[in-house]
Amino acid sequence: MSPVSVMASSSSVLCEDQLQCSICLDVFTDPVSTPCGHNFCMICLKQFWDSSSPCQCPICKTFFAKRPELCVNTFISALAAPFRESSKSSSTADERPSKTKKVVCDSCTEKKLEAVMSCLHCGVSFCNTHLIPHKTTAKLMKHKLMEPVENLQDYICQKHERPLELFCRDDQTCVCQFCTEGDHRTHDTVPIEEASAEKKIQLEKTQAEVQQMIQEKLKKIEEIKHTVALMEKNTEEEKVDIVEIFSALMSCIERRLAELLGVMEEKQKAAERQAEEFIKDLEQEITELKRRNTELEQLSHTEDHLHLLQIYPSLCSPPHTQDWTDVTINSQLSVETMRRVLSQIHQTVRVEIKKLAASIKLKRIQQYAVDVTLDPDTANPYLILSDDGKQVTCGDKRQDLPDNPERFNQCYYVLGKEGFSSRRFYFEVQVSGKTAWNLGVARESSNRKGNITACPKNGYWCVCLRNMTDYLACESSPACLSLPYFPEKVGVFVDYEEGLISFYDVDAKSHIYSFTGQTFTEKLYPLFNPCFIDRGNSSAPLVICPVSHILA
Repeated sequence: MSPVSVMASSSSVLCEDQLQCSICLDVFTDPVSTPCGHNFCMICLKQFWDSSSPCQCPICKTFFAKRPELCVNTFISALAAPFRESSKSSSTADERPSKTKKVVCDSCTEKKLEAVMSCLHCGVSFCNTHLIPHKTTAKLMKHKLMEPVENLQDYICQKHERPLELFCRDDQTCVCQFCTEGDHRTHDTVPIEEASAEKKIQLEKTQAEVQQMIQEKLKKIEEIKHTVALMEKNTEEEKVDIVEIFSALMSCIERRLAELLGVMEEKQKAAERQAEEFIKDLEQEITELKRRNTELEQLSHTEDHLHLLQIYPSLCSPPHTQDWTDVTINSQLSVETMRRVLSQIHQTVRVEIKKLAASIKLKRIQQYAVDVTLDPDTANPYLILSDDGKQVTCGDKRQDLPDNPERFNQCYYVLGKEGFSSRRFYFEVQVSGKTAWNLGVARESSNRKGNITACPKNGYWCVCLRNMTDYLACESSPACLSLPYFPEKVGVFVDYEEGLISFYDVDAKSHIYSFTGQTFTEKLYPLFNPCFIDRGNSSAPLVICPVSHILA
């Protein structure tokens, strides 16, 4: 059998305790043998002999006149190697960072070595060398040893100076054996190991609770971070919207300002033209007056008395001129004009703000756009659906279709395939070229047979067009809608949790109508009615359009 096989076989028979140094109580490292046949780690035996005199075996106390030469026992070293490697791996796996201070041996007189054990009976800590008596002397071997600690007095009963080996459940404190014969005689006491095990179970529960709390706090932090990120995104979007609004308003005000300045300049030019005409008339009158003055001057010096008397009647009064006393030039805008201009600016700004606000609101709503496809199983037999399920028109012939429970059999309705029972959704429908139509949403359980009155009470929320120009909100009593434009594309928005259904003119970016304060408890489906073709009118289809998020 090979040496390796021998070692493997030996390892399977030997146990770790048989290959431990009696000084350090660990698997042999560089094992050496004394003449008396006992084995130790080389460094352990050297330290023991360095601290003791005379030289003797730590176990059998055999004296040696001369310190023996020590050589590593390769056979024992080979046997110990697997156990030593296993011990290293185990200690590495169990290693935990320690913040305790280094505990030194209380028995070392010169160089203080690190303690390896503390004795609760002796109340001191020992290094490997000074611990040997506790491992070899029968009386000392009964002492209770523990990992070295700096505050050893905390592990000893201050009253009886005995190890704290028991735990009093009544007083929730550690006691010694003597305490159970005195103050704690009638109390429920158990070994500290048992009490510690119980406390560990409780600690594990507390730790689980703490870890759960940590996870909840971390989750909350993530929620807060997500909220802040969302707020930041929304803030940036709102900044863009605000800049857009103010830019549009500034453009509007600048246009009105340019118009006002134009009016003022035209007023000034008109005043200048009027002034030029006045000056021209005045200059002509002055010329005439100067000529008359010259004639009067000449006549006043004449010696021809007959001539003077003959022409006097024509020169005795000044020539006729215009009365310029109340004639003025006013180039300033009147207060009424200024008020009218400012009122126009104010009205324009209000209209622009309303328009821009609706435009921005619509842009945000369009973020909830969903892909809607028509459900042929719900379509009235007169309705004709396109192959892609995006268009519907009303034909003049009834199709031979099964009258399943989902199908509308009398009213010209069709639903979308997908229903929605939470959050928000939005879709757009082209209605141009039609003289009548119905659009909205319907409750899943709403009646689909016979003549249907579309209103919220019956599970229908719609707006409709009748007679080319009559727009109605389908309430219990239909409400007439006054729209500034005829919509060519209608947007339908639903906020399920808020109980809100709103309709928008997509091109005009304006609000048409809203059903508010509704309560939904089941799925809502998009609803379409292209209406019956009346003498060729309203033959254009209703078309479900892809949603554009561009704000014009």
